[in-house]
Amino acid sequence: MKNNPIYLKGVNAVNARRSRSSKSMFRLFIGISVVFFVLSLVLNIGYTKAEGKINQMGTVRLDTATFASGCFWCGEAKFSALRGVLKVTSGYTGGRTPRPSYEQVCTGTTGHAEAFNVIFDTSVITYDELLEAFFMSHDPTQLNRQGNDVGTQYRSAIFVHNQAQAQKANYYIRQLTEQKIYQQKIVTEVTPFRIFYDAETYHQNYYKNNPGQGYCRYVIQPELEKFKHIFKEKLKK
Repeated sequence: MKNNPIYLKGVNAVNARRSRSSKSMFRLFIGISVVFFVLSLVLNIGYTKAEGKINQMGTVRLDTATFASGCFWCGEAKFSALRGVLKVTSGYTGGRTPRPSYEQVCTGTTGHAEAFNVIFDTSVITYDELLEAFFMSHDPTQLNRQGNDVGTQYRSAIFVHNQAQAQKANYYIRQLTEQKIYQQKIVTEVTPFRIFYDAETYHQNYYKNNPGQGYCRYVIQPELEKFKHIFKEKLKK
């Protein structure tokens, strides 16, 4: 049992990602929110009708975003709570090994990151808002780690699906850097999306299905509560 990577993840990460105080988190939220609000108006890239996929009824415009922000259990739980997000899938991307297993990715030798695909309705939530949630959901200044989760598989990355996403991601990173929102350098990678491998079935909806597991109770739950408090106006009912 103790050699199981899932068990170790729960035990070793009990105090992960608790380095920032509530006051500093609030200041960070205010700084990021102001930057994203102003720049979303100035940048004005937006999504045109041609960039979204319209369903047969013509009422829902779907698009996909792909992020890596450490453990995919965390990312999936947070983004699934946002209004306009229709589906979040945990998986692996950005590496060399075809159809990798969780155990292979945990070795850090596949080049893949633990990531999650977000299918969203662009008429309800924008890519700008997802980027804001992404930066608030983890520490983008930690290189190849998040808290006690260490390795290139836990890197911070945005896998862009088109030029509009790439332009926005890079622009916001430059502005967050210039505004000195973070004390340390942002190390988030912006990489073209190529292929995404769904993680094993037991990883999907992991927090929802395993609320009593150690990592879920002591790492994901407190982070999810903070995330929901910050984005309380954008949560699903």
